[in-house]
Amino acid sequence: MLYIVGLGLGDERDITVRGLDAVRSCSKIYMEAYTSLLSLGLDPAALANLEKLYGKEITVADREMVEERVDQVLSEAADTDVAFLVVGDPFGATTHTDLVVRAKKMGVEVKVIHNASVMNAIGVCGLQLYRYGETISIPFFTDEWRPDSFYEKIQNNRKLGLHTLCLLDIRVKEPTWESLARGKKVYEPPRFMTVNTAISQLFEVEEARGGSAYGRDTLCIGVARLGSDDQKIVAGPMEKLLDVDFGPPLHCLIIVGETHPLEEEMLEFYMIK
Repeated sequence: MLYIVGLGLGDERDITVRGLDAVRSCSKIYMEAYTSLLSLGLDPAALANLEKLYGKEITVADREMVEERVDQVLSEAADTDVAFLVVGDPFGATTHTDLVVRAKKMGVEVKVIHNASVMNAIGVCGLQLYRYGETISIPFFTDEWRPDSFYEKIQNNRKLGLHTLCLLDIRVKEPTWESLARGKKVYEPPRFMTVNTAISQLFEVEEARGGSAYGRDTLCIGVARLGSDDQKIVAGPMEKLLDVDFGPPLHCLIIVGETHPLEEEMLEFYMIK
């Protein structure tokens, strides 16, 4: 049996009772660590907290393992109970849908245990969940690669008066281009996109595209460490959010569409004064 267990957003205590029961019953535990991270991070002390509560040793599954060696995990799950831990909800990333498909094709039984994710917890900012349009991801720009395919999605959402949730890039154990060319992987230091970087890149894209999808006065909400005790939520014009220190990761950004009076009342609590 393969258990895919959502961990929620905060720390090791956010796992559900059902999830904890499943983890404690498994002989092998993997924790996916590249589509998102718990607020406590992945340092040895943080992992020790997880292992202490769960009563199990945890193997961190990075991008390389999940994308290239996941068959090993599935082979183990064919013979014994294996837990695959996912920050947020198991289906918050397409990678985990692929894992379920591959498991079922191999005849491995799968059980999914859900939890809170950014897709529903973001309601804390006051915007109603059913008034969001298509969610977008904003990757880090490089000198050679500056993708802007998300622009049309923002534009379409704005035309419909809908809010846009922007998920910001995280890069954990990513090989450098130079090392790939040499055939021996050397990894970049971990990087987590901030609200400030995301806005700077969005301004660059708007200047290049010129479609008036948003502007410097467009109302946005910056969110940091959603679901944690020290979460930070700040609303204001896009340009003013550039100067806000949102602190440690993870961050996300909302481009606000048309608002209902109740949404506006909630936003007042987070507005830059």
